[in-house]
Amino acid sequence: MKLASTQIQAIRLDKEALSLSISADIDFDRFVDFAEPLAAILDCTVGERQWGADRHQWALAFEGSLLWLNYEFYGNICWLSTENKADFEVLEYFATVLKPHLRVN
Repeated sequence: MKLASTQIQAIRLDKEALSLSISADIDFDRFVDFAEPLAAILDCTVGERQWGADRHQWALAFEGSLLWLNYEFYGNICWLSTENKADFEVLEYFATVLKPHLRVN
């Protein structure tokens, strides 16, 4: 599965923040067009979906781990995070899964 019109430009793990940042071309109003293919690529089940004036937050489940997919419009910031240190290895795994989807210039 491909990320439709959105291409990932960079990914970065942050062990202290328990997060994986994703730099990509994301349209806030069409976040679902980015998030659903991303969840499918990562083999995650999408749970609760929340959004507000400038932010999307989706709960993702992966093999017993709860993760959060976040996107903030004003900072054009997207990241996956966990609150459980033991689940950081899932984010490390996701980084390897996403590498083939990086934009090649």
